[in-house]
Amino acid sequence: MVRGLLLLMSLMALTGCDFANKLEQKAAKVNRFESASLTLAKENRLLSAEIGELKAEIETLKSRNNYLQLQLDKTKGVDRGPASIRPVDESNDLVNQQTYKWTPSQLVAMAQKEFDQKNYLKSAQYFQTLLTQYPEHEAVKDTVLFQAGVASYESGKYDKWVLTNLEKLVTKYPTSKHYRSAKLWIGLTHLKLGDQDSFFKTVEEFRKKYRNTSEWEILSAHYEKILQKYKK
Repeated sequence: MVRGLLLLMSLMALTGCDFANKLEQKAAKVNRFESASLTLAKENRLLSAEIGELKAEIETLKSRNNYLQLQLDKTKGVDRGPASIRPVDESNDLVNQQTYKWTPSQLVAMAQKEFDQKNYLKSAQYFQTLLTQYPEHEAVKDTVLFQAGVASYESGKYDKWVLTNLEKLVTKYPTSKHYRSAKLWIGLTHLKLGDQDSFFKTVEEFRKKYRNTSEWEILSAHYEKILQKYKK
């Protein structure tokens, strides 16, 4: 009986040892899988970032290519203006997307390029096409609204666009760095349209809140000119 008990204990010891070895092997295998999984996940994140950068570069190259094509057509005497030539009203004076099919990022790139070169008519058209066709795009933020408004004003043609875009800016982005300037351009547009009551409201707001700003200097100069005109 003693021998049988010793034999049983020996078998249990051997079995436990074998089980422990298998457990260690399995744990090592799991660790290798986890390590490989983490490595693959890291590589996937890097590849995703590279793909995103490449897509952005492609969009930029497309924008440059479209812009260069327009410039080339000009040198050849080909009239390929981006917008309609005789629109029924200014709301229709947008980029001909049926022909050009620019993406939102391309429209932004073209609009800003024309803005930087002070080609405000075309810049306004590109911006307004973006804002009309892609109003919820991630690029439509305070800076785009501000540039769209300024380009529209400087074009001398799109007063409604000025008010629409800049009033949206001051309503939606009250802490924007463009807030005061947007208020200024709104006031000047009201003055241009002959709405002196709205212009004087803007002047009064700046007189009370923003007396020590460059925007107030511009507004007050226009205000003084109006007063001099009435005195005469």
